[in-house]
Amino acid sequence: MTPPPRPAGPGTEKEPAAALRRVRRDVADSPFIVIWEATRACPLACLHCRAEAVPGRHPLELSTDEATGLMRQVAAFGRPAPLFVITGGDPFARPDLFELVRRGRELGLAPAVSPSATPALTADNLARLREAGAAAISLSLDGATAAGHDEFRGYDGVFARTLTAWQDARAAGLRVQVNTTVTRDNLAELPDVAKLVRDRGALLWSVFFLVPTGRGRDLAALTPQETEDVLNFVYDVGTVVPVKTTEAHHFRRVAVQRRILAERGDDHVAALGLGPLYRTLLRKATRAGLTGPRRARRPPVDVNAGRGFVFVSHTGTVHPSGFLPLPAGDVRERPLTEIYRSAPLFTALRDPDRLGGRCGACEFRAICGGSRSRAYAWHGDVFGEEPWCGYEPGSFPYQDDLAASL
Repeated sequence: MTPPPRPAGPGTEKEPAAALRRVRRDVADSPFIVIWEATRACPLACLHCRAEAVPGRHPLELSTDEATGLMRQVAAFGRPAPLFVITGGDPFARPDLFELVRRGRELGLAPAVSPSATPALTADNLARLREAGAAAISLSLDGATAAGHDEFRGYDGVFARTLTAWQDARAAGLRVQVNTTVTRDNLAELPDVAKLVRDRGALLWSVFFLVPTGRGRDLAALTPQETEDVLNFVYDVGTVVPVKTTEAHHFRRVAVQRRILAERGDDHVAALGLGPLYRTLLRKATRAGLTGPRRARRPPVDVNAGRGFVFVSHTGTVHPSGFLPLPAGDVRERPLTEIYRSAPLFTALRDPDRLGGRCGACEFRAICGGSRSRAYAWHGDVFGEEPWCGYEPGSFPYQDDLAASL
C-alpha cells in the first residue's frame, strides 16, 4: 500500500515527469515493501486464496517476540523504512495484533494491515488499529454487488461487511486501499468496482491479476489479449481513480507505451491491437464518468519479486513474493537483511539478463520483467516468460522514443 500523488485541480491532468515512478533507494540493498503473513487462519473460503487459509492457527507461527524481532530486522534496512504490511489469512485471528502494530510503530515502521471481512472486522477493532499506530488497511472487493463478491468469498454478507468496514475505517482515520482480483467472472464488473472506489474514496485501487497458486489454481486464466485489454482500461481510469496493479508488472510497459503514443498523437487502440473487451470496458467507464482529465496519473512503481519486494511467511520463511513458493531463507535462522541482500534466489531475480523466452528478448525487460510468480506457476521456471503477456518484443513502433524514455 503506497500513497497516491497529489491530485491536480478539477478539469486538469498534469502528467508526471516520467511514465514510471522509480524507487528512491537501491533495491539491491533495501526493499520498497515487506509483506508479513502473520497467520493463515481465516474462516472465509475465498476462491483465489493463495494461502489456502484454514480455521485454526499454525503452531509454528512466529510468536509475539519473534514477530517483534522480524520488525526490528525490517527497521534495520534503514531510512526510509520499507513499507510494512501485515496480512494473512486474517490478521485479526492473532490476539496480539494490536500489540504488534504498536511495537512496529515504536520501531519506526508505519504498519498497514490487510484484514479479511470476517466478524472481527468491526468499527471498534478498526479504531483500535488506528490507536495502536496502523497507517492504513486494505479491503478486498471482487465484485460490484453482493451476489458476485459473496460467491467469490464463500460466504453471504461479506460484501455488506466490507462496505461497512470501509466507512468505519475512514471514520477512524485509517487510509483504505481496495484490492480487486481480476477473474473471467468479474471482467464486466470492473468499471462498476472502479466507480465504487471513486465514489467512496480510497487511497488506492489495487487490481490483482491472478496467479494460479493455492485455491486459485482452479480458476480460469485470462488470455494474453484479455490481459492487455484490462491493463489499458486500468490505465484509462487512472486519471480518476488512483490505481496500481499487482502481479501484472507489464502494466509498466503499458504506461510507457501509452505515454509515447499520446505524445505522438497515435491511436493506441490500433497501435497496441486492443480488442473488444477493451472497447466494452472503456465504454462502461466513460458512461460512469471514469475517464477524462481529473487528476495527476499515478505512475506505476518499478518493483518486482525480489527486486524491491519481499514476503515473510507465517512460519518465518522468506520468499520473493507471496505467490512464489520458493524459500530463500528463514528469519529464525538468518536476518532478513542478509537474506534479501545476498540469497542467490534474490540476487538472480534482480538480474534481467537471467530472463528467458519473450521476457528475455523484450526491450522492456528491465522495467517489467513479467510476473515471476506466474511464470513459475505456469512453466515451473522462475525465469520463464510471462504467460499472460501479449506483447511481441520489438513490435512497438517508436523504438527510438522508447530507448530515450528508458
